[in-house]
Amino acid sequence: MTGGRYDDLPPAARRRRRLRAFARPAFTTTGLLLLYYLMPLGDGGEGPTALALFVALVFFAALLTWQIRQIATAEHPRLRAIEALSLSVPLFILSFAALYFMTARGTPASFSEGLSRTDALYFAVTVFASVGFGDIAPLTQGARVMVMIQMVGDLILVGVVARVMVGAVQAGLRRHDPGSQPG
Repeated sequence: MTGGRYDDLPPAARRRRRLRAFARPAFTTTGLLLLYYLMPLGDGGEGPTALALFVALVFFAALLTWQIRQIATAEHPRLRAIEALSLSVPLFILSFAALYFMTARGTPASFSEGLSRTDALYFAVTVFASVGFGDIAPLTQGARVMVMIQMVGDLILVGVVARVMVGAVQAGLRRHDPGSQPG
């Protein structure tokens, strides 16, 4: 059965769709992690890092715009939203981890200690989670600006983007069942 409301699907079909909705992001996250660890990342001077940051943010904004449209028109918008968030959040964090790694390689004094790829990922996750253990700190103005951009991006991602995705889910649900209000 391919059409219809999610709640009207047989239990086996719902399980398959949920499994697919969670398996696809797991594979995507694994692929992104592999790409992060295997991709050659050069030394990031201020110019290349600023350009990489700009390109990453533009790409991310375009991806989110596309994902929100996909959610609003999806056959099962809730599941599509799970997939979208499961791609967006790791991609956002890994983009900043790559930038931190490049910056640390290009300008070693940018952080309180040298950053391996794992250290850069750890730092990006601690900034995202707002826990800031204090073991790694940005020291140069450029590194601090990058961290501030991530912090603002984190707030936007968690607050605004999540709200917009919920709105897209509701729009998708209304599109499939115009006579009822989504729950």
